[in-house]
Amino acid sequence: MKQSAGILVYKFVDKTIFFLLVHPGGPFWKNKDLESWSIPKGEFTEDEDALDAAIREFKEETGFEVDGDFIKLEYVKLKSGKIVYVWAVEFELDETLIKSNDFEMEWPPKSGKLQNFPEIDRAEWFQTADALKKINPAQADFIVQMVSKISSSL
Repeated sequence: MKQSAGILVYKFVDKTIFFLLVHPGGPFWKNKDLESWSIPKGEFTEDEDALDAAIREFKEETGFEVDGDFIKLEYVKLKSGKIVYVWAVEFELDETLIKSNDFEMEWPPKSGKLQNFPEIDRAEWFQTADALKKINPAQADFIVQMVSKISSSL
């Protein structure tokens, strides 16, 4: 069974919550915006702790070591059957300093040429309404869960 783990970073600016989302790199995503952003995450194996994997993936995709009081959210099961585990954490970082690892793919298709692309080409902070428009719909529930948790603790 495939599974992924990720970290949903948030911060407050004047009592307004902002979420950090990342945009996938590579030619397929170049001109896509709405419903194409993501929580930094990646696959992990059965013998790896999910939170450790989420922290590792966050570093690989952003270049930042994230820490703090992690809040476990309810997992989401995708149509493909993959399970996505996410933890939220309040953390401040400069999104302009994101440095992602690269991946290699044949581009253009059937050209025989391999090219490297960043796994993540940029990151931005979004208020809730914008985050829900930008994020891949399969991951939107993580933002909804976090807003609900924050609202209930006020």
